[in-house]
Amino acid sequence: MADLQHFGYFFSRGFGPQAWGRSDWDWGHDWTKPDLYQQSVRALEQAGMDLVIAEDAISLGNPSTLDLRIRQAYGGPKHDPLLLAPYLFAATSHIGIAPTVNAGITPPYLAARQFATLAHLSSERFGINVVTDVGSARHAGLPPLPHDQAYDRAEEWITLLRRLWHSWGDAYIGNSQDWSFADGDALDAFHHEGAYFTADGPLNALPLETDPVVVSPGGSGRGLGFAGTHSDVQLALAPLSAAAVRDYRARVVAAALDAGRTADDLRILFVLKPEITVSTDEADRIVSASRHPSDDDLRTAVIAWSSDSETDLLALDLDAPVPAGTFGDHVSAGTIRGLLGDTPDAPLRELLTRKARKGRVSSRSGFVGTAGEFADFIEELGADADNDGIIFSGDLHPAQVYRMFGDLVPVLRQRGLLRREYGSGGLRANLFDF
Repeated sequence: MADLQHFGYFFSRGFGPQAWGRSDWDWGHDWTKPDLYQQSVRALEQAGMDLVIAEDAISLGNPSTLDLRIRQAYGGPKHDPLLLAPYLFAATSHIGIAPTVNAGITPPYLAARQFATLAHLSSERFGINVVTDVGSARHAGLPPLPHDQAYDRAEEWITLLRRLWHSWGDAYIGNSQDWSFADGDALDAFHHEGAYFTADGPLNALPLETDPVVVSPGGSGRGLGFAGTHSDVQLALAPLSAAAVRDYRARVVAAALDAGRTADDLRILFVLKPEITVSTDEADRIVSASRHPSDDDLRTAVIAWSSDSETDLLALDLDAPVPAGTFGDHVSAGTIRGLLGDTPDAPLRELLTRKARKGRVSSRSGFVGTAGEFADFIEELGADADNDGIIFSGDLHPAQVYRMFGDLVPVLRQRGLLRREYGSGGLRANLFDF
């Protein structure tokens, strides 16, 4: 029997128009109302997922790409997933919810108070996915920061949050016999004045049994360092081969050891967006059809990359390389590398065609295959790379959730890879119970 792994779901396009542009839209759900997400998250809890991580971006992007990002609802609109979380908790009993929070935009005292409140309301099933996006700074009247300084700010932010969460110390008494609630002298009435934030304690919220779970997605050296020092879950975006998973894990664990932690103090979960088929013949057909994308397919890919990079690529010559200087400082090295790969001088058409091509999970060349083939792959990563688990990625729409998990969950459970029941604790207990 294989070892259990942890599984979650990345709500990858955020709290926006779910299923827009697909036939699933005709199910008639209203994406602005909670019912759609409550139905989906109940199904994910039934499937045994540990947590749902909700993507977010507070900005629609820079003025030159606004039309690209909203014409097909690719980059917006998005509502605030933090405010959706209570509705998801009300619909479930065990699964954790981790909305994305921008460490540069949300003031630390406000954040600490809101997060402590949600942790109590959810019986400690609340987590935060911490991002350091600097492109949204102008909306909050803040100057943009370079990549590494944004991580400096996030380090100060999360450290301050933890001090606020623990600012009651042993002050809480809660004795209803003499109505002694707390000892004010035991509160930490500190003053913090750092490089980026000024705040006073103590926090006006009840102390926590445990801190909310911290998730982080950064894959740069600074991002992995942040994860090793502060995160409970690293949302890992990396090639999914046993060798790549082992290498990525080693770098995160090394960062944890440097911070005085151990490998057991965090979970590294790799993002996977499977295309599950009912047969190997169907998988072969899908892969074969992807070898020769049409111009419309390439245009769709260009729009997607333009939105993700906030760079208008539609005006570029498909049959020429991407000109030097096309991407501004706001575009991460990882995003650029994801498009250009190892051949930055190749024509854009070739790059896009390469991205459009799909591969079979059975041959480890892509993510198209049957439920059994995906279970083989996940089991292999656990055995050969000591993988902690997988974060599946997609819309939080019932049709997509059932399409992805309808056949996969039974196979994963039969293999002994996926939990059959939850423990009695909150999100942290579920993540660290094995």
